[in-house]
Amino acid sequence: MSDPKKRSRNRSRRRPAAQSTLLTPEAVAVALEGLEEVADDDEIGEHVGVTGLSANVATHRFEATVPGYAGWEWNVVVACATGSDVVTINEVALVPANGALEAPDWVPYSERLLPGDLGPGDIMELAPGDPRVTEDSFSRHAITFPGRETKRYLTEQGLTEAEKRWRTGEYGPNSEFAEKATLHCRSCAFYLPMGEPVGDNFGVCTNEFSADGHVVAASYGCGAHSDTTVAD
Repeated sequence: MSDPKKRSRNRSRRRPAAQSTLLTPEAVAVALEGLEEVADDDEIGEHVGVTGLSANVATHRFEATVPGYAGWEWNVVVACATGSDVVTINEVALVPANGALEAPDWVPYSERLLPGDLGPGDIMELAPGDPRVTEDSFSRHAITFPGRETKRYLTEQGLTEAEKRWRTGEYGPNSEFAEKATLHCRSCAFYLPMGEPVGDNFGVCTNEFSADGHVVAASYGCGAHSDTTVAD
């Protein structure tokens, strides 16, 4: 026959421990309330966890959405005396999370540079082996013009990449202006076709009230087409 006292001890070992007062939703609310006293609402993110839990102390962690502090978090240390269910705040701090103070992976300058970064007085050297240009005017990929000599020459790849940017940019056929236009540049008096080697699919707008001076696709359009009429 089994020992009743032994069975009782086994049951007590299997009985789940009561949740700590420091882990309850009420404790999170107290931590958030203390945090709101030192930070603006738009600087406080989601509750992301608890660390340093002991019998009487725990640290609640919140995302920090503070400008200039990417990867940091708010830590709110709360406490509860033994036998009490009253949670109080010990400390509130803005601290770096794991990796927040580590330098980002180094990216070469040539890979960091973006269109529009070049400003007045800035200088930018071509990357070695830039496929957009060639020094060989006799290359079958070089684009040359009779009577025009330069140290380097545009390549077919350079022109193709430019045409792609023009076609997919804000003056291309799929832009918002073009989609809402009833007339297109190809038939507009303000449209100057570029001619070869680009062909007649692109030109320059000369309308000061529209895309003046920009390369536009022949299928681009706007409300200032030269044939536009407005009903009385």
